[in-house]
Amino acid sequence: MSYLIGVTALWAFSFSLIGVYLSGQVDSYLAVLTRIVLASLIFAPFLRPRAISGRIRWQLMAIGAVQLGLMYIFFYRSFLLLPVPEVLLFTIFTPIYITLLDDMMKRRLSPFYLLTAMVAVIGAAIIRYDGVTEGFWLGFAVVQGANLCFAIGQVAYRHLSPQLPEGVAHRHVFGWFYLGALALVVVMFLLFGNTDKLPSQPVHFVVLGWLGIVASGMGYFLWNKGATRVDAGTLAIMNNALVPAGLLVNLLIWNRDADLPRLALGGAVIVLALLINQFWARQREQSSPGRPHHCR
Repeated sequence: MSYLIGVTALWAFSFSLIGVYLSGQVDSYLAVLTRIVLASLIFAPFLRPRAISGRIRWQLMAIGAVQLGLMYIFFYRSFLLLPVPEVLLFTIFTPIYITLLDDMMKRRLSPFYLLTAMVAVIGAAIIRYDGVTEGFWLGFAVVQGANLCFAIGQVAYRHLSPQLPEGVAHRHVFGWFYLGALALVVVMFLLFGNTDKLPSQPVHFVVLGWLGIVASGMGYFLWNKGATRVDAGTLAIMNNALVPAGLLVNLLIWNRDADLPRLALGGAVIVLALLINQFWARQREQSSPGRPHHCR
């Protein structure tokens, strides 16, 4: 949980930084490429190529290509179609995707996880649902593409983690995750990138550096590691904790309008969903103490 909470606080700044300083000013494909290059450089020295099999290596690269590369492409495009608050609003469906995908991989249905995820969705909707702009459907679809990619990556990494050899630290293999994303984004930039919109101001370089080294480099490593240590319900709900956190940062630093009572109420509903889920998870573990935990 501590990993997920820490990264939530870290990522709360990303929405506003992208929307205020990069969207429409720096080519989105270049921004994504820069972030992933910086993240790859951080973890490249830790790589142990012989620590895992070729099959797991390719799986890690595929997860990175989807969760990070493809997700970022959708995510950055959404800021050209929607303001920051609406991007935040439309991310509330990620928990539903996580619970359903996790059940599909386990070939079962967990109604309680789906219920708590839906409660979290209601909490996030309370915060921001105050109408939408014209033509929002395209923006909605783009954000859902990002949500689905992010959910697929989280669930896939949770299920791949137990296959890692004993004694192999996550940091020694996570570089493959970034290299997979990098391979995809290089191709996308060469095909669709706009070199007329290069970083031109000091703030562009500072923001890209922060997003690449901290938000992407450390953020995704810690988030995915945390995802292997919690149940699917907790992971789903923590995805929606980004909504009140992101809006709070947007309000306090960039002075955006926000309805504070609704922010507090929605945040309380999300916390309530998390507490209910944790209580149920503890009860289930106590009722089946011999049940092995699938996370490392």
